[in-house]
Amino acid sequence: MTDAQLSKPALVRVEHLNKSFPGVRALHDCQFELLAGEVHALMGENGAGKSTLMKILAGIYTPDLGQVCIHGQVVTVQSPRQAQDLGIGIVHQELNLMRHLSAAQNMFIGREPTRLGGLLLDEARLNADAQAVFDRLNLKLDPRTLVSELTVAMQQMVEIAKALSAQSRILILDEPTAALTHSEIVELFRIIAQLTAQGVGVIYISHKMDEIAQIADRVTVLRDGQYIDTVPASTPMDSIIRMMVGRTIDASRQKSAELNQSEVMLDVKQLTRGKAFQNVSFTLRRGEILGFAGLMGAGRTEVARAVFGADRYDSGHIAVKGRSLKITSPAQAVQAGIGYLSEDRKQFGLVLPMQVQANVALAHMAQFLSLGFWLKGERMAQVAHNMVERLRIKTPSIAQTTQFLSGGNQQKVVIAKWLVRDCDILFFDEPTRGIDVGAKSEIYKLLNDLAAQGRAIVVISSELPEILQLAHRVLVMCEGRVTGELSGAEATQENIMHLATQRASRQPFKSLESFGV
Repeated sequence: MTDAQLSKPALVRVEHLNKSFPGVRALHDCQFELLAGEVHALMGENGAGKSTLMKILAGIYTPDLGQVCIHGQVVTVQSPRQAQDLGIGIVHQELNLMRHLSAAQNMFIGREPTRLGGLLLDEARLNADAQAVFDRLNLKLDPRTLVSELTVAMQQMVEIAKALSAQSRILILDEPTAALTHSEIVELFRIIAQLTAQGVGVIYISHKMDEIAQIADRVTVLRDGQYIDTVPASTPMDSIIRMMVGRTIDASRQKSAELNQSEVMLDVKQLTRGKAFQNVSFTLRRGEILGFAGLMGAGRTEVARAVFGADRYDSGHIAVKGRSLKITSPAQAVQAGIGYLSEDRKQFGLVLPMQVQANVALAHMAQFLSLGFWLKGERMAQVAHNMVERLRIKTPSIAQTTQFLSGGNQQKVVIAKWLVRDCDILFFDEPTRGIDVGAKSEIYKLLNDLAAQGRAIVVISSELPEILQLAHRVLVMCEGRVTGELSGAEATQENIMHLATQRASRQPFKSLESFGV
């Protein structure tokens, strides 16, 4: 930041903050500062304390010790409503919308405009106010649309619109671009620049290094709940990563295996479901990691859910290890040896109020039952302990409630669940969404280890570097159709993006000869 920027008033100043949960010290002697008109990135591995610090500012948690100053005044933010009154808005990493309400109703919940002296909800004004915010965001969305009908990306934009609708002077964005397309990210950055020009301070939490370099002014790093340093965003990312993890991360790409002769584990032909996807065909071999690439809405998740039996498909053929199957439910898919890790671990991957050991056992409870109803508690605990150690899940004990784990460790619990089930075919849908670089490296190694052990893996990811690092082959989709397939040697960001934007009217290709290469 320039001297002029550093001379701006502090909107937030945190000193000597401490917060503990049962068995977990989330923050210890933590400090942080946000100036008016700056984008201040908060970085650290999952479990570093970032979300805990933000939830204290948002009035969700109360600190055990320490001091929080907002606009120069020492305050104890005791509720989200008080935080809102102080001009603090937060967009959480995990979506917190009510699916049965409309986008507008979610945006103004607790602040609804009324008429007839407060007796009736003024729906017309509510929708008009929401539409004004959407127009400001250049968001093409009917405010009357139910949240349950929106994609994850659109739900994320509604969360951002909700925070902006309260005229927040302090805006906290926790992984705001996790489910956004490139064009939506560009639009979000435009809005952020517009807000900071008006003196709004933005706390930006992200694990995407390129975003931090592009949008942030300063970076504060936390590790294991403690403050490490605050540096300019121009600091080399290698240095920031070392501060975050305390070690050097190996980001080298794994070598492609010679898999052409290995057993075909999954053969999908001409799979079709309405407008979601049409005539999708692919094979998956033992020991292979197949990447599914494409822009948001390309149909990748929809195909995975159809193969897993979560959604019905209209036509097509699925064969597992050469045996033709008509999979109509997830239970059938699991019996066939297929596991699916959803992109939304909170809603579909875990039972958050349950303990870690129960979630680990969830996909294979029959293994832990005697006579069909008597629980083998010692066996369940032993398996859970082994998985916690194997996946390096950071938890005080296997009896810890899963909702108190960090996002990255929750994701590891989901992976553990399917490893216990011992599935031969695994779909990983956005496996590292909201996960820090250290945990990403561990999950990448785990996926490669699973492939080396003979598992067949599909990785669906919106992060092209992730696809390029992991996949032996890449299947690219656009508008519900397969537009091409690339070998590991052919796969580059440019080639993938070319196929990801290839319209349905154009013919898919099977090699780079289509490019004249």
